[in-house]
Amino acid sequence: MILINLLPHREAARKRRRETFQAIMVASALAGLAIAGLIYWWFQMQITDQQDKNNFLRGEIQVLEKQIKEIATIEEEIAALQARQKAVEDLQSDRNLPVHLLNELVKQLPDGVYVTSLKQADQVVTMQGMAQSNERVSEMLRNLTNNTPWFSKPELVEIIAANVSLSPKDQRRVASFNLRFQLVRSAGAQKTPDAAHEVVAGK
Repeated sequence: MILINLLPHREAARKRRRETFQAIMVASALAGLAIAGLIYWWFQMQITDQQDKNNFLRGEIQVLEKQIKEIATIEEEIAALQARQKAVEDLQSDRNLPVHLLNELVKQLPDGVYVTSLKQADQVVTMQGMAQSNERVSEMLRNLTNNTPWFSKPELVEIIAANVSLSPKDQRRVASFNLRFQLVRSAGAQKTPDAAHEVVAGK
């Protein structure tokens, strides 16, 4: 049997081209969708991976923050223990301060200087007395400044001329003084005795 193509040749060619074009468009669309899907999947994998890293970092940060808080707590406890230890040491050293005060005054007061009043408030000592002359007062201040580690910051508050009656016929001119200085606790005084001796030797 013989088949005869009744469609025009040009029409058939156009149809084939149209079908080929449509097939190419469909294939291109499918390829584009596949590429887009791959790109989307890649980005999703990157996002998931980054989220996992972020979660890991957040977990590690929380662990570090907990450790830092524990360290801060330990440091606070150590500081509190050191403060209590220092308070106990200060109390123990303060017990002996009156003894050191009297011993040092006996050593450092020059001849011709007499103490009439002595008051202590915490570490500050206020002393009143009389001296045979202003030079004796100056010598006493130098001694309190340079010759003992137990006293610091001596300050002459007042000095005035006064008369002292030793008898109805014997009146003498004296220098009445008022000064204050600070007591040094044992821990601080023991650090500086060598320096004080060097100053005395240098004179």
